[in-house]
Amino acid sequence: MSRVAKKPIALPKGVEFKNENGQLNVKGGKGNLSIAQPEGVEITVENNEILLSPARPERTAMTGTLRAILANMVKGVSEGFERKLELVGVGYRAAMQGKDLNLSLGFSHPVLFKTPDGITIATPTQTEILVSGADKQLVGEVAAKIRGYRPPEPYKGKGVKYSDEVIIRKEAKKA
Repeated sequence: MSRVAKKPIALPKGVEFKNENGQLNVKGGKGNLSIAQPEGVEITVENNEILLSPARPERTAMTGTLRAILANMVKGVSEGFERKLELVGVGYRAAMQGKDLNLSLGFSHPVLFKTPDGITIATPTQTEILVSGADKQLVGEVAAKIRGYRPPEPYKGKGVKYSDEVIIRKEAKKA
């Protein structure tokens, strides 16, 4: 059996887990998340821990995948997830306009990014963007979309980059 699937998921205080009508629901302080239960995986809750086991031996991979997804859902509704982006370049700046993110990235026009439901975007400074929310996949997707407007280029490093991203610099052409 999968080593990942064997590990139980601890439910912190204030987090509820329900398995009803083929939907797995996790409810906590930061919100509610749900996913459809895949077939071939049995789920039990004992002593504030979620235990997963495959219904058939060949479904062990799905059991490990579901365990990782459920662990991320539990962490998301209790603590939340966050991605930090940095803007590198002269004149590159970000500002919030209501719920929308206004980006000046060197184009002839400002880029207006509409914030999806369940995501919170903050700009502590003009060159920093914090994307946070309960759904890990949605937080990563939104951060990747913002980064996609102007990915960092390898010569000067200008663009939108993750705060922990290392840009491998290229040497300029010599005459």
